[in-house]
Formats: sequence, C-alpha cells, structure tokens
Amino acid sequence: MNLLAALDVLLEEGSVGGAAGRLHLSQPAMSRALSRIRKATGDEVLVRSGRTMVPTPYAVAVRDEVHQLAEQVRAVLSPARELRLAELDVTFTLQCHDAITAALSPRLLRRVRSEAPGVRLRFLAEASIDDSGLRTGRTDLEIGSGATTTADIESHIISSGRLIVAMRADHRLTRAALTAKRYAGVEHVTVSRRGRFSDPIDDALAELGLTRTVVATAPTSTAALRIVQGGDCVAAVPEGICQPDIDAFGLVATPLPLDIPGVPMVMSWHIRNGGDTAHRWLRRIVRDELGISSGIIR
Repeated sequence: MNLLAALDVLLEEGSVGGAAGRLHLSQPAMSRALSRIRKATGDEVLVRSGRTMVPTPYAVAVRDEVHQLAEQVRAVLSPARELRLAELDVTFTLQCHDAITAALSPRLLRRVRSEAPGVRLRFLAEASIDDSGLRTGRTDLEIGSGATTTADIESHIISSGRLIVAMRADHRLTRAALTAKRYAGVEHVTVSRRGRFSDPIDDALAELGLTRTVVATAPTSTAALRIVQGGDCVAAVPEGICQPDIDAFGLVATPLPLDIPGVPMVMSWHIRNGGDTAHRWLRRIVRDELGISSGIIR
C-alpha cells in the first residue's frame, strides 16, 4: 500500500522531488521508493527526457486506476474521528485570488496558530489556466469568483460584493458625479488572469450604446491598482477585499455606475474532503475570518 501511494503521487507530480515534497519524504527516500516500484512492476514508470521526467506507456495506462485504488485505500484507512485541534499536524493548501489572500491570510494564520499550532498554511496564486489541483490533492481549498460545476467538486458562494471604480484622488472623474458616460470616457485597466481585455462591464456599456478604451490588462487586482496609482487609468474591483490596497496606494473609489451583478466569492473543495473533520474546521474558520477581514460576508 505504501508503494501504491508513492506511485500515485509520482504519476501526478511527474518528478521525484515533487512527489517527495507531497509525501514529506527526502528525495533519496523517494528515489528508493521509485526503485522498488520499478522492481515490482517490471517497468521504468518514469524516465528522464531532458530536464524533466515523463511517464512510460505502462504508467499512462495505469495512472487512473492507480489513483482510484489509492483513494479507496486512503478512505478505508482514514475513518471519521474526533478532531483534536491541538494534535492536528497537517499542511493545508489554499489557492486564492490575490485580493482574497491579502484580506484573509493574516487573520486566518493567527486563528490557526491559536487553535491548531501544528497546522501550516500554503497560499498559492490563482492559476492562469483551469487546472485540477482539487482533484489531484495539490490544493485543499480554492477561493475565487468562479464556481466549479463538475460532480466531484463542491462549491459554496460565500458572498457577492459590488464593484467599485478605483482611481487617483486627483483623477478628473472625482470632480463630478460619476455617470456611465463619464466612466466610459476614460482609460481603463481590466483584471484578468487570462489577459482578456473585455468583461461583463463592456456588455453593460454596450446596452447603453457606450464603449470604453481598455489600455491594459493585469493578472491580479493588486497589479491593476498599481497601474492606476501610476497613471490616468481606472479599474473596477470588488468592494471590501480590495479596500486595503486602495487605501495603501492612496487611491479613492466610488460605486460602479452600471447595473451589473456583484462579483461572487466562491469556496470550492473536492467531495472526498466533504466529511473530513479537519477540512470542515478549515472551511468554517475561512468563512469566519474572511467575513471579518473583508467586511462583505452576508
């Protein structure tokens, strides 16, 4: 069963170093496990190709079956039990939008250190493309604006924060009431991890017969606000979670003069963790602390 678990992680990570990190083993120990797997299967499993390792045809053929078997073994050997926070020794990986990480991480870490000092937190940035971090176990919890609709991922909408327009205090939009026409008439920077220059704001403006000029796109709201700080652009960002950056950068903000839905804040996890007592505790304190730090939980 140890070899099965090791093989599962090796095939997911595609490297001895990555698998060693996931299993909290040294690289020599992981290399020895790979040697034992090769002897047991009669196959190389992973072979070097340049600077990376690639799976053999055998490894590709059995990868899904190995993962399913490993999940079954973990489920059998990890029955529900009373949660003892003082004894909990685990690392939770959270993948979040950058503004959410900034708002959540200080309070959440203090809460974790107080209740479960053996727990460590790993915060990852949102991926530029959709990946399967929840499915592979690379991430335990993902928090962002998009809900996953697949059967094996559970999603819960925590809140829906309205959009506000951030700008420099001396920007010309601050001289009078902000209308849709005045808003459309200035330069904009959008927030998109995929680099998209349009979003639902453009659809709302089009319904009014208006268009805007988007001169830049940034992968995170923090980066977009930095651009706003140093130029004449404005950026539409979620209220609450972005307020600390707006204040820190000396910017001002006003409500978006368009009737569009607020940006949802969605927490997602794999169904295998749905009933896990430690994971339920994590989800609960994330909801608590995110609500306090952002001020937008309803």
